[in-house]
Amino acid sequence: MDDALSAAYALRRAMLGDAYVDRQTGETDPVARDFQDHITRQAWGVWTRGGALSNRDRSLLVLAMTAALGRMEEFRLHASAQARTGVTDAELDELLFQVAAYCGAPAAISARRALREVRAGRAAQEAAQETATAADSGSAPGEGA
Repeated sequence: MDDALSAAYALRRAMLGDAYVDRQTGETDPVARDFQDHITRQAWGVWTRGGALSNRDRSLLVLAMTAALGRMEEFRLHASAQARTGVTDAELDELLFQVAAYCGAPAAISARRALREVRAGRAAQEAAQETATAADSGSAPGEGA
C-alpha cells in the first residue's frame, strides 16, 4: 500500500471509526478489496491532499452533497461521524435549511428524517453507556454518589 492510500485509510478510520472501515474492508474477495482501495483513494484521498478546506469544512460539504443527492445511507454515515469531524448539531441543522433552499424540500425532508434516526441512535447509545457506567459504580442512572 502506498503512502497516499495509507493516509487516506488513516483519515477514513479517524472520521468514520475502525469498526465501520473494518466491516467495509473485511471481505476476502480480492475485487471487493480493490474496490475499497479505489473508493478510499478517490473519496478520502481528496481529504488528505491538503488545500484550503479543513476536515470540518469537507465534512459539511459531504453532508450537504449527500443530502442534496438523496444518498441517505451516506448522509447517515457522515452525520453519525459528526462528533469526530467537528461539525455541531446546530451546524447540521442549519445545513438542512440551505439544502432546502438550494436543492429542494424533498431532499431536505429526507435528510431531516435521516438525521432524526441518527440522533435517536446516538441518544440510545448514550443512555446505554450511562446505564452501564451506573451499573459498574453500583448506582442507578442519574443518581449522585
